[in-house]
Amino acid sequence: MTVWLAVAVVALALVVSAPYWLPGFVVGVRERIFARVNGDEGVPVPGRQVGVADFRRVYAHPAANGRSRGAALSDLFWYWLAPGPQVHQEHLEPGPRYDEAARATRQILARLRKDEWEDLVGRCAARVLDDWRPATAPGRRRRWTAVRLRDLMMPIWAEVYYEAVFGQPCPPEVRDLIVANADDVVSALKCTRLRHLGRRDRLTRYLRGRVDAGTVPVPLPSLFSPQEQAWYLQGTFFNTAVVQMSEAMAHLLMVVAERPDIQERLRAGDGGHLDRVIDETMRVYPLFGVAHRITSADITLDGLPTIPAGSVLLFHYAEYQHSGLPGGDHLDPDRWAHLAPGEANFIPFGVTANRPCPARGIAPLSLRVVAHAVIARFALATSAGHTRSLPNRGPCLLAGAPAGTSAGVPVGAPRPRARLAAMRVRDRWEDVSRSLVQLALGTYMVLDARRQRLCQTYFASLDHAGATPPGR
Repeated sequence: MTVWLAVAVVALALVVSAPYWLPGFVVGVRERIFARVNGDEGVPVPGRQVGVADFRRVYAHPAANGRSRGAALSDLFWYWLAPGPQVHQEHLEPGPRYDEAARATRQILARLRKDEWEDLVGRCAARVLDDWRPATAPGRRRRWTAVRLRDLMMPIWAEVYYEAVFGQPCPPEVRDLIVANADDVVSALKCTRLRHLGRRDRLTRYLRGRVDAGTVPVPLPSLFSPQEQAWYLQGTFFNTAVVQMSEAMAHLLMVVAERPDIQERLRAGDGGHLDRVIDETMRVYPLFGVAHRITSADITLDGLPTIPAGSVLLFHYAEYQHSGLPGGDHLDPDRWAHLAPGEANFIPFGVTANRPCPARGIAPLSLRVVAHAVIARFALATSAGHTRSLPNRGPCLLAGAPAGTSAGVPVGAPRPRARLAAMRVRDRWEDVSRSLVQLALGTYMVLDARRQRLCQTYFASLDHAGATPPGR
């Protein structure tokens, strides 16, 4: 009886303490599973072979230019990004097809001047945020409302990038297609849900219809077939752009919500501080976890062992950006008051020599515009966990003036302590169940991706047909 009682006590203790140890344990297991996908060919950077000091040198090397072919990890990313991963700009091999895709993206993003882009983002943000605000009785201050910040942000960026591509406001039904597509992609990437290709195919069919009808008023890669052009638009603008900007805004607003001191300064109009908060958020919570590149030739650099051709370089953004600064993994926007970007290990948009983010010139401006729009309308508060991967979609409480009034956001409104305490408990237990879901679904998707071998099969079919692989 004593033994069974002891077992029961231990079991109860494990269950009660699960929010404190189980999520981290599961994350470790998942990381080991994903690491095994790539076999022994992976070279972590920074790591044993390449330290922090040489991160940029290796990343910028001309031979670190392969993207998909030759890495087992590519099968998994192609699986997550289907349909059309073979023409996704980030996964095209270097060569004419990549050059055309990159040129088309730059041309689309450069169609608007800076002030026009700022106006576009501001209009879309205002429309979405004002439509979201639930009605309240005239003259009454709205109570705190629970939201998931990533979900709140996605319609904004769906509208922004639709209008950037098509030059006209986004119809509600198309916005729903874009949001469903982007949400399905990012949920699969985070292993919180299985992918649903039907949701993605509905957007593909819409875009293919626009391509066939000749109603896409922007240059599309001429080396792509009409189907590939539709996939290019979907992957570049309505997967990656919508997902990344929604994630970036969710991180930024989580920082504002969990730090009343930051929120107070921003509400007082400290624009310089907002820029510092944006930089620090992107440094602590980089949007990329690990970027992989396949070496097309040996990389030989002074002071480093030779990295053989065919190696898969795994560039760990968070580990690099957190290094080299005191308390580098902690958020401190004021560090940027005396720290220049070049003095920190800071590459939020990659490196210029190796596929930098095409939106690097407009992303900070866009974040600033939407942050102003949110802060002008709402007070924010959160007690939820905030991690780089943000699998909980950014739980937050918002409160503001009723729609149609000019009362403004209540400055210095008391934080809802009881609601925040409940949010903290709920988020920790959600983290337990979500971690188990991620382990199960992540394992399944790894195995299913290995079974389908989308990337390997694609290049093998080209080789078998005697064709020149696209991009070479």
